[in-house]
Amino acid sequence: MRRHNPLSQIAIQALLFLVALFVLIPVWVLFYLAFDGSIKGVPLHFRIWPEQITFSIFTQVIQHPSQNLTFLDLLKNSLIVSGGAAILSVLFGATMAYAFARFRFYGRRIGLFALLIGAMLPAVALMVPLYILLETLHIRTTLFGLMLVYTAFAMPFCIWNMHSAFQAAPKELEESAYIDGANDKQAFWNISLPMVLPAIGIAALIAFLIGYSEFAMGWLFVEKSTNVTLAMAISGMLGYAGMSGWNNLAALAILMSVPVVIIFMVFRDYFIERFTFTSPEK
Repeated sequence: MRRHNPLSQIAIQALLFLVALFVLIPVWVLFYLAFDGSIKGVPLHFRIWPEQITFSIFTQVIQHPSQNLTFLDLLKNSLIVSGGAAILSVLFGATMAYAFARFRFYGRRIGLFALLIGAMLPAVALMVPLYILLETLHIRTTLFGLMLVYTAFAMPFCIWNMHSAFQAAPKELEESAYIDGANDKQAFWNISLPMVLPAIGIAALIAFLIGYSEFAMGWLFVEKSTNVTLAMAISGMLGYAGMSGWNNLAALAILMSVPVVIIFMVFRDYFIERFTFTSPEK
C-alpha cells in the first residue's frame, strides 16, 4: 500500500481548506447581510455574525422587490421563461441528438461541428440575429420571445450532452425491439429514451439554470416592466444598491436560489438511482 508523505498531506488539506473558505465565505456574507437589520446602504465592515438579526428584510423584499412587481410576479416570469426553455431544449434536443447518434446522413459531421461552434460562441454573438428574428416575428418583447432566446443558448449543449448518452446506450436493445416488430418511433420512446433519462434531466436542468440566472441579454428583449425576471430585478438593484440597501439585494438572491435548491432536492434521489442503478434509500 502506498504511503503518503505527512507534509504533503498537510499541504493538500490546507489547500482544500483555503478553497473551501474561498467558496463558503461569500455565501456566509450573503446570509449575514440578508439577516442584519443594522446595515443601511453599503456595508463597510466584515462581520462574522449579524449585529441585529431580523426577518423584516425578507418581508420587505417579498412585498416590494422592484418598483411594479412583487416577488411572486418575478418568480412567475422566471419560471415561465426558464421552464419553457428547458422543455423546448429537451423536446427538440432529444430528437436531434438521437438522429445524430443513430443515423448516418449527409452533413451529419458538419451539423455536429456547427453545434459545437454554437456552444462555444459567446451569447453576445447571437444577440443581433435573435433580435432581428424575434422583431420580424413581433415577439421580441414577450416572455415567449425571451424563452426562445434562452432555448437558443441552451440547445447546443443539450444536444451534445444527449448525443453522447444515446451513443453510449446499447444499440442491441433497439435491434431486439425491431426483431419483435417495433418501429422506429416505438424503439425511440420505449427503449432508447428511458436509458438516457439522466442525461435528459441534466440537460433540462442546465437549460433551466441558463434561463433562470441570465439577465444581461434579457434586457435587450424586455421592454415592459411586467416581463422582468428575478435575475433582472437583482441586476437592477445593483445600480441602486446605495438606495435600496445591500441587505435587500442579499435577501432577494437567497429567495431566488430557493426554487433551484428545491428542484435539486426533489430529483436528487432519482439521479442517484439512475446513475448508480440502485434504488434510492427511503
